[in-house]
Amino acid sequence: MLLPAKRNDYAGLKISMWFLILINIPSTVRSLIHVFYHDSGAQSIASMDINVKGGKNAVALLAQWGTAQLIMALTIWIVLWGYREFIPLMIAEILVEQILRLAVGYMKPLVTTHRPPGAIGTFILFPLSAIMLVLSLIRSEK
Repeated sequence: MLLPAKRNDYAGLKISMWFLILINIPSTVRSLIHVFYHDSGAQSIASMDINVKGGKNAVALLAQWGTAQLIMALTIWIVLWGYREFIPLMIAEILVEQILRLAVGYMKPLVTTHRPPGAIGTFILFPLSAIMLVLSLIRSEK
């Protein structure tokens, strides 16, 4: 069996579940843009200059990254649909992703004409996902 029997017995605070839903909507859209949009959003959204030697490689890498994002987004939708006991794990994944994005962004900063939405979002999602992870582990009174 690929997935265990549905239990859907999430006991944490509901705000964490709603946080996961609200975060996963733009995450799903972002992954689809990276995979299917002509420039993967590199120039049109993130203001990266792709009209340089190797620019098409950056677009291709973003598209490949988009597939990993899409897999994670679909996994979160599956958890929300029938495996809510894994909500804390999904929020922990979001938190770890933000920490790694900050670290990699520091080591290898992007050169753009303006700060991409994802860079701004990381500074917001980092503390917010940490708070939501804690709240997801608090048992709610039913």
